[in-house]
Amino acid sequence: MTKQIVEVPGMSEWIRKGKVPLSPVVKANGFVFVSGLPPMDLATGGFVKGDIAAQTERCLEHIKTALDSAGSSLDKVVKVTVFITNAAYFTTVNEIYARYFGKDAPARTFVNVGSWPGAFDIEIECIAVV
Repeated sequence: MTKQIVEVPGMSEWIRKGKVPLSPVVKANGFVFVSGLPPMDLATGGFVKGDIAAQTERCLEHIKTALDSAGSSLDKVVKVTVFITNAAYFTTVNEIYARYFGKDAPARTFVNVGSWPGAFDIEIECIAVV
């Protein structure tokens, strides 16, 4: 098995600057593993300020960028996990999610969590094929 850490422009630097011990994307054996990505604001070094719709949109844009950096794409995603601080956001997240994964959507798990050490309400991770 080979394992390759994928550098994602802007995102990898943001994570290193925050001293978070993770790689945003790892490729191994024909799969792409994208770490849980919060709604990072790469320009400010913080998190996107806004409602759950704005945060979800940013997370999914980051997922798309991460996959592109690994030579994959949204249509090659096989599994998604959405972590959220309030299950009441389910409908809003689904509306935005459907724009990214409409037809032939991947398997998905929606997990309600307590909180994170940052000011955000959602984090999304996925597994795709190359």
